[in-house]
Amino acid sequence: MAETVHNRIAMLRAERRVSRRSLAEALGVHYQTIGYLERGEYSPSLYLALKIAEYFDVPVEVLFSLEEFRRIG
Repeated sequence: MAETVHNRIAMLRAERRVSRRSLAEALGVHYQTIGYLERGEYSPSLYLALKIAEYFDVPVEVLFSLEEFRRIG
C-alpha cells in the first residue's frame, strides 16, 4: 500500500499568484521542497502541512488528502 498524500498546493499557488520561492520563504523551507510536495515526491510533516494550510488560510483537509482530489471543471 503506497503512502501517498495528495495535495492542491499548485492550484492554490496559481489561484493566488504565489511563486514557489515566495511560499518557501514564508514557510522557512527550500523552494525545491515546494516542488517535491506538489509533485507528490515528498509527503509533508504534520507541522509543515499545518503551516501551509495556515499560509493559505484554509483547513488542512482542503489542501491535503489520502485520496486523489476530483478534477475541478
